[in-house]
Amino acid sequence: MRVQLSKCGREGVSLRPRDTERIELSMHPQYNFLWRLTSKIRFDPSGCWIWIAHRCHGYGYLGVSGRFLRVHRRLYLIAKDSPIAPVSLDHLCRNRACVNPDHLEPTTVRENTLRGTGFAAVNARKTHCPQGHPYDLVNTYFLGNRRHCRACHRIRQRLWEKRKCAT
Repeated sequence: MRVQLSKCGREGVSLRPRDTERIELSMHPQYNFLWRLTSKIRFDPSGCWIWIAHRCHGYGYLGVSGRFLRVHRRLYLIAKDSPIAPVSLDHLCRNRACVNPDHLEPTTVRENTLRGTGFAAVNARKTHCPQGHPYDLVNTYFLGNRRHCRACHRIRQRLWEKRKCAT
């Protein structure tokens, strides 16, 4: 963290606001930024720090200098004393409202997506097709972004040829 003079001439903490760059936390004399943060956190017995103020899609936000900051990212940067934000933070506790830096792990966007419960993660974890054939290098082919089973394709092809010859 570096200390510099703000636009109004008062000394304060000023870091850039982008997630991939440095953060901006302006300490105005009328309030203390860390006090504002901790007053909006409920400490759960499970170890989660639940953000009880403004949330969007489950993630906590705090308005500072006319901008909304993602609280879990800001607390992570403050706690880990890191000037640069990681690309993606994964909530190990699977609770989006949790802002505990110990429950956050920096990951790639791909790894974070595959750890989740969305369609991409569920389908990536599948090891067999619905008929039980394995998805491996020999039995799998790709059309666009989708995996297909060669064994099932052969079965469908044979049924189609039988129907075609029967008519």
